[in-house]
Amino acid sequence: MRTTRTFRTALLTAAVAGLAATALPTAPAAAAPAAPKFLSAGQWPASLTPWTAGPVHKGLPEDGSVCTAGTIPAKGTRHRDFRTELDTGARQTITVAPTAAKAEVLAAELRTALATCLERLKEQEPGLEGVSRYHGRVNVEEGAHVYSIDTSYPEAGSTDIGLHSVGRDGRTVTVLEWGQLGDLDGAPLKGFRKTTGTAVAKLH
Repeated sequence: MRTTRTFRTALLTAAVAGLAATALPTAPAAAAPAAPKFLSAGQWPASLTPWTAGPVHKGLPEDGSVCTAGTIPAKGTRHRDFRTELDTGARQTITVAPTAAKAEVLAAELRTALATCLERLKEQEPGLEGVSRYHGRVNVEEGAHVYSIDTSYPEAGSTDIGLHSVGRDGRTVTVLEWGQLGDLDGAPLKGFRKTTGTAVAKLH
């Protein structure tokens, strides 16, 4: 709620005649811009069990994000984790850059981080196999881009699929991460694209 502070001068006594002067009210202070909005639990692709949304935290997550660690600045960043009762989890990270130009650079760096993530993981994890794919642009605000990273450890017989996206609205950039056991055939790619569009449109 905006408030108006009104300042009034004391009555001034003039030598020739008594005059009273009152200062005009000062203009109300500009309201701080509203913080970007996060997704709600129900806006993620449907799962076998309901999604639960965690609290919004300032800064970067303590456990980091596999593909974007070292790219997103802590300043101006908040994040929120989501989970289901099964082996499915998700995270949204939102960063407000100082300018739209810097947000554009950050979004481009994040796209590069996602595009090269699998190769970096293979260097860190001997025996890891996988396929990385780019699934195109989502036409919302300044645009969003969707990726998938399908990984497996043949010796252990485990497979994991991750869906990722980066989107921007002005000087605000958001990253979505979704993951579960399985492969791309069992992932809700269409639903994730819809969630990405909703996330960017909802920022402001």
